[in-house]
Amino acid sequence: MAKPLRIATSETDPTRQLPPLFQDWFVKRGWALRAHQLGMIDKAKAGADVLLVAPTGGGKTLSGFLPSLIDLAERGPREGRQSLHTLYISPLKALAVDVERNLLTPVREMDLPIVVESRTGDTGQARRQRQKVAPPDILLTTPEQLALFCAWEGARDYFQDLECVIIDEIHAIHGSKRGDLLSLGLARLRTFAPGVRCVGLSATVDDPTRVRRWLSDRGDDIVLGQAGAPAQVEVLLSENRVPWAGHTAQHAMAEVYETIKTARTTLVFVNTRWQAEFAFQELWRLNEDNLPIALHHGSLSAEQRRKVEAAMSRQELRAVVCTSTLDLGIDWGAVDLVIQLAAPKGASRLVQRIGRANHRLDEASRAVLVPASRFEMLECQAAVEAVAENALDGDPPRTGARDVLAQHIMGCACSEPFDLVELYEEVRRAAPYAGLSWEAFEQVVDFVSTGGYALRSYDRFRRIIRGRDGRWRVLNEETARRHRMNVGVIVTAQTLNIRLPGRHGSGRKIGQAEEWYFEQLTPGDSFLFAGEIWRFEGVRGTDAIVTRSTEKEPRVPSWGGSKFALSTFLAKRVRRMMSDETSWSRLPHDVCEWLYAQKAHSSLPGEDDLLVETFSRGKRHYMVCYPFEGRLAHATLAMLVTRRLDRAGVGPIGYLANDYALCVWSLRPMDSLDFDALFQQDMLGDDLEAWLDESFMVKRAFKECALISGLIERRMPGHEKNGRQVTFSADLIYDTLRRHDPDHLLLSCAREDAARGLLDLARLGELLARISGRIRVERLRHVSPFAVPLLMEIGKERAPGTSAADMMLEDAALIGEAMS
Repeated sequence: MAKPLRIATSETDPTRQLPPLFQDWFVKRGWALRAHQLGMIDKAKAGADVLLVAPTGGGKTLSGFLPSLIDLAERGPREGRQSLHTLYISPLKALAVDVERNLLTPVREMDLPIVVESRTGDTGQARRQRQKVAPPDILLTTPEQLALFCAWEGARDYFQDLECVIIDEIHAIHGSKRGDLLSLGLARLRTFAPGVRCVGLSATVDDPTRVRRWLSDRGDDIVLGQAGAPAQVEVLLSENRVPWAGHTAQHAMAEVYETIKTARTTLVFVNTRWQAEFAFQELWRLNEDNLPIALHHGSLSAEQRRKVEAAMSRQELRAVVCTSTLDLGIDWGAVDLVIQLAAPKGASRLVQRIGRANHRLDEASRAVLVPASRFEMLECQAAVEAVAENALDGDPPRTGARDVLAQHIMGCACSEPFDLVELYEEVRRAAPYAGLSWEAFEQVVDFVSTGGYALRSYDRFRRIIRGRDGRWRVLNEETARRHRMNVGVIVTAQTLNIRLPGRHGSGRKIGQAEEWYFEQLTPGDSFLFAGEIWRFEGVRGTDAIVTRSTEKEPRVPSWGGSKFALSTFLAKRVRRMMSDETSWSRLPHDVCEWLYAQKAHSSLPGEDDLLVETFSRGKRHYMVCYPFEGRLAHATLAMLVTRRLDRAGVGPIGYLANDYALCVWSLRPMDSLDFDALFQQDMLGDDLEAWLDESFMVKRAFKECALISGLIERRMPGHEKNGRQVTFSADLIYDTLRRHDPDHLLLSCAREDAARGLLDLARLGELLARISGRIRVERLRHVSPFAVPLLMEIGKERAPGTSAADMMLEDAALIGEAMS
């Protein structure tokens, strides 16, 4: 394996190695060519595929484009056949447009004979058609647009002269279904243009070798940029005491506002859209100085987001409250402060967000973390230390999704007839599909051709056919047109209407809630909504059917916190911090007091074991566990444990899971349980299968797989199916396949997606293996300090009539009991 290229800055000015025109431009700008930029030029001359890992502000994007600009400048004005030279791929439309604007600066200032254009979902139809006939020299686009390119009839001719593909923010793409689709697209481009160079750019890659291998199977060339100025990251120690529970950081919003006033421009990052709305309203309530503060998240209209982005570019805003929509490399030079409200849920995400401040390599980025609770204070401190050590977390290795492969195969057939063996070899050049067996590949092709065993008698699922020449081709032009209208793997989250049952179907609408919430429920579970307790009966189309419950307390409280899972890396750091008293000196006094009280009244979780507490309070009996492995893994564990407790005759009546712990409460005591048996790894066998059969998780995952694979088409010529129509179609097909073809490809894909994305079974499996024989049980006489935040979360969902004063008194009683 080739060693990463880390070039030391020489005493001579490396800028002199540029062509004279570029030398002059760098000098006029007051810049010097950085070592990693020179390294990228050398790699380009060698024709190598390369991954550049360089800190934010180090000129990464220019590093990727510089070899292409030099090559195109030396080539001179266009003559004869116009062809595409460089394809730039961004995970965000806004980033592609921003890079286009920045790239035009050197083109214009050096008067280079280079045409640069962007193409996203917002590009007008006339411009798209012109780009087909007369491609620019450099085209900036997204993974979805590349998939659409690959489904064109003229794709082979269009890309045959392509010389370079640049993938920006590669860390944000490679470990997902978008990464699978892009990897297949890159393999296709290498077939069209065998000599094309592939370049990856990122500031936050945890394993450069693995990402480099995802990029290309040719060599292991990596260029590492010089480290920039260390970031100045601090945790806000509010004058108010750190709350025991919560996820809004409301206690510190006045201090957040004062911090914003000290900066030129601030990005206030949160983890969810709900938190963004809440924080924005709180800041406006405090905004006595009438500062221009804006809001930016994915639920806002594209027009509203563009207005905010334009105002930021004009340096008209003092602060923007935003979600991950502004995580990636848009360069706003005026931003000099990043505030992270609530815990960041991962070191890599935090580094990416910090890099938005002082987008210059030689100046330190300034960031302030604002923990919303005491557990979050531990996580924030762990994140700060991870950033200081440059210890990043990342996505685990993944196997390419077969529903994505089905979409790609369909696109290939729309472009040109393909030979089965040739396409198989091409697909296996894509890293996520390197281990794909011939049998699995044939199964996907059969699915695209017939819909699978149970659906092959329906003509509507017949999309590709095999010709007399042995090659596969699209059924007809209408089928190809429908495929092109549905390209992509991003399936937007859906809400369900909460309705009472009606005489002829669904009745009165109670409200709306996110679909993921109901995926956690099984029929018979009770929950609180709009001040009343409801019994969940099931999902019908896009309706969650409920009836009024006679229970006095809900079995499953709702929650409104972050949906990001706490990264495994930070989880271990948090456990290590709790078990090491010498590290507590870096924490606020009230948090230290909380830790010492926990140690005195119960015990502290160890780095590699599991602390389980049991206690009684009122007529309830509680079991609280502290794995610190993230909400998804905890929610799955709570559901499976509850099933076992039910069989044991304990009478569980509810559960709650957050990023740090899980709590189950029951009618009978749980002190005498065999906890080693309760947490055995075999719960991921029959218990999991039985629960999945009862839940709606697999059915919802099936809908996404059906949309991605093209089995169900949302967009059709002349109209678009609404969410209800899509769900109805998916449920009908799902039930048919369950009965008549249980081994169907998409059922298998759906179960894999549920295990990976909705249940986090991999992390749960690692957790159960780690704690085997290492469970410490504390049988307590009353609630522990660590358990208080969970009981407060449970207490947030009160029956109608409970006053705020009563809730505060109960919380105060909880704290007093724990600290007594």
